[in-house]
Amino acid sequence: MATAASLRLGRPVWYELMTTDTAAAETFYKKVTGWTSAPFDASPTPYTTFKRSGDVGVAGLMKTPDGMKMPPFWAMYAAVPKLEEAVAHIKRLKGSELSPVIEVPTVGRLQMMKDPQGAAFYIIEPSSDEERPEKAPEVGDASWHELLTTDATAAMKFYNEVFGWQPSEALDMGAMGKYQMFNRPHGMIGGMMNKPPEMAQVPPHWLIYFRVPDINAAAERTKANGGKILNGPMEVPGGDWVLNAMDPQGAAFGLHARKAQ
Repeated sequence: MATAASLRLGRPVWYELMTTDTAAAETFYKKVTGWTSAPFDASPTPYTTFKRSGDVGVAGLMKTPDGMKMPPFWAMYAAVPKLEEAVAHIKRLKGSELSPVIEVPTVGRLQMMKDPQGAAFYIIEPSSDEERPEKAPEVGDASWHELLTTDATAAMKFYNEVFGWQPSEALDMGAMGKYQMFNRPHGMIGGMMNKPPEMAQVPPHWLIYFRVPDINAAAERTKANGGKILNGPMEVPGGDWVLNAMDPQGAAFGLHARKAQ
């Protein structure tokens, strides 16, 4: 059990879009990513599940609760063996709570947290010990986790201590500083960087990339369905292609395609 718990710690297991117009967002992402969708009936409030091929759940969609003063955004859920222990650890490291503990039957107990620089994320103690094998992301899966923050060095230390994420390769970006990539036991899952000056007014945040078969076709679908391309498509070291975009409601997201084989 100790081994299972240690492998669970820090594994990104779910992604969630909180937005102002769930019907419009559902249509947009299905057209851009090729997901299917279905209502999740166990939720006390309306909740939609996005699925990739094979009927595999990838992400959720819900309306921003009344009174919550947050723009539409994508959030990451990272698994922990014991919720209360993880919350206490995060608070000791100067992180903080953004929500009470939420219990979802058959899913688990979860809580929205904030890292010391201000980026929001969820932790979840899953109710089941059954887990899909951890392997390279398929088309439709979340494939990269990118933190844009005010102190990437401090953030890497925080997430290393909380989730066991290991800093790996670093890319020198010149005046923009260092892009620090990080790994889980099965391989690289993301990177962290300081926000560029033009994003000074944007709070620190996690940007989630979803894998698509073809980056240029996905860019065209994004624009054709009311989204906006913010950056790219561009080739990244290793030959893969990425873009940064904003959906029609204003939530930022990324798309990622593997290099041509």
